[in-house]
Amino acid sequence: MAVGFLQRQRIVAGPGWSRWLVPPAALSIHLAIGQAYAWSVFKPPLEGTLLAGNPSAGVLSALPFTLGIIMLGLSAALFGTKVDANGPRWAMAVSSACFVSGFLISALGMYTGQYWLVVVGYGFVGGIGLGIGYISPVSTLIKWFPDRPGLSTGIAIMGFGGGALIASPLTAQLLGAFGGSGENAQPAGIGQTFLVMGLIYAVFMSVGWLLIRVPAEDWKPAGWDPSTQKAGSLISTANVSAANAIKTPQFWLLWVVLCFNVTAGIGILERASPIYQDFFRDSSPAETLAAAAAGFVAILSLANAIGRILWSSLSDVLGRKNMYRLYLGAGALLYLALTLLGNTNKVLFLVCALFILSFYGAGFATVPAYLRDLFGTYQVGAIHGRLLTAWSTAGVLGPLIVNAIADAQIAAGVEGPGRYTLSFTIMIGLLVVGFVCNELIKPVNERFHEPSGSGATTTEGARA
Repeated sequence: MAVGFLQRQRIVAGPGWSRWLVPPAALSIHLAIGQAYAWSVFKPPLEGTLLAGNPSAGVLSALPFTLGIIMLGLSAALFGTKVDANGPRWAMAVSSACFVSGFLISALGMYTGQYWLVVVGYGFVGGIGLGIGYISPVSTLIKWFPDRPGLSTGIAIMGFGGGALIASPLTAQLLGAFGGSGENAQPAGIGQTFLVMGLIYAVFMSVGWLLIRVPAEDWKPAGWDPSTQKAGSLISTANVSAANAIKTPQFWLLWVVLCFNVTAGIGILERASPIYQDFFRDSSPAETLAAAAAGFVAILSLANAIGRILWSSLSDVLGRKNMYRLYLGAGALLYLALTLLGNTNKVLFLVCALFILSFYGAGFATVPAYLRDLFGTYQVGAIHGRLLTAWSTAGVLGPLIVNAIADAQIAAGVEGPGRYTLSFTIMIGLLVVGFVCNELIKPVNERFHEPSGSGATTTEGARA
C-alpha cells in the first residue's frame, strides 16, 4: 500500500487543474525509459573492454537489453494490478527508483570489472523500472482524456519511441568525454557514463511523479457528454477486471496481434544498420555506407516515434480495429515489397522501412485505447501490463528470426538482400496471422463484465 504523498488520494486534482499537464508528466517517464532503444551505443565499448576476446561478445553485449525487455513484460504483468491500486505517483516513483538504480549498479559493475552486475543492474533491476514506468501513466491518461484516448496515450508512448533520439547522442558524448569509447576505451569511462546518466534520469523522472494528478470521481472534460461519444461495435460502456480479462478470447487474440506486429518491427529495428549495409553494400564506399546506415537507424527511430502519435490519434476517428487492419495488412504488403524489390530502389526501400517502423510504434500506442474499448477503464493498466508479455516474447522472437537466418545465410555465402528473403517472408506470414486474429475480435461477452454497483465504474474501484 502506498504511503504518504505517494498515495492516490494525495494527488486528486482540484477544480481548474489542467489535464494537459498530465501528458508532460507521462513523457518525462517515457522519454527516460525509452533510453532502452539506444542500448546499442554501449555495445561496442563493452565488447572492447570487459568482453574483449570473448567469442560470445556480441551475444553477451546484447544480454542487458534482452533481459530488460523480458523484465519489462514480466514486471508489467506482475505489478499491473498494484499500479492501478496504488496510483500513478507510486508507480512512477518506483519506476524511477528501479530504472536509476539499474544505471548505478551498472556503473559499479564497470568500476569493479564485473559484467554480471551490468546484466543484473541494467537488465533485471532496470527492466523492472521499464515495465512499471511503461504502464504507470496509461490508465491515468485514459481517465483524463475519455474523449481522445488514442491521442493521449499516443503522446506518452511516443516518448518511449523517441527516447533513443535523446539518449543516443547523449550516451555517445558522455562516452567520448570520459574515455569510454574508441580503440582505447576504458571500463571506468563507461562506468562514469552509466553514473552520470543515472543521475540525469533521476532528476528528469522526478518531474513526472511530482507533477502527476488523477481526476476527481465526478470529473469530465468541459463540454463533453459521454452519451454523445462516437459509438462502435467494440466500444463497451461496461468494465472488466484484469482477472476476468485474461479469461476472454479477445485478450489472447489481441496478445497475438501485438506480439506479431512487434516481432515484424523489432526484427528490422534491432538489425537496422547491418540490413541497410547488406542491401546497398555495392552502391557506396565503406565509410559513406556506414554513415548512411547510421542515418537510416536515426530515421527509423523518428518514424517509430511519429507513428505512435500520428496513427494512434487517427484511431480516435477510424477506430482501433481499422487501424490494426492497416498496421498488419499494409505491413505485410510492405514486407513483400522489400522482398521483391531487393536493392533496386533506395527510395522505395526507405519508404517501406519507415512505414513498417511507424506501424510498429503505432501498435504500442493504439493498444491501450483498444483495451479501453474492449474492457473499460476499471483495471486497464493491469490488463495492459499483462498484455505486454507479448512484447517480451516478440523482443526475443523478432531478433532471433532475423539474426539467426542472416547468420546462416552468411555462413552459406549468400550476399546482399538474399540474406533476408526467408526472414522477411516469415514476417509476412506472422502479420497475416495477426490480421486474421484482429478480424476475429468481437465485443466481450457480458458474463465477464463487472456487476453494476460494484464500484468498478469509479476511480476508487480501481483500488479493489
